[in-house]
Amino acid sequence: MTDRTEELEIRLAYLERTAEELSDVAAAQAREIDRLQARLAAAERRLRDMGEAVERAVGAEREKPPHY
Repeated sequence: MTDRTEELEIRLAYLERTAEELSDVAAAQAREIDRLQARLAAAERRLRDMGEAVERAVGAEREKPPHY
């Protein structure tokens, strides 16, 4: 085998390993994005529910009692 061929095979092996590592990183990032999107959706639901509860409480305070 020539030195040039050996060098190219070494580079190819390095590139293949790098591509595999990048694929693993991309998959991990996709999982993390999914997890964060789920947390964001849950936080948005809680925030919306709290806002609705505040609106109901404020609305109840504005209503005059029946004896007025």
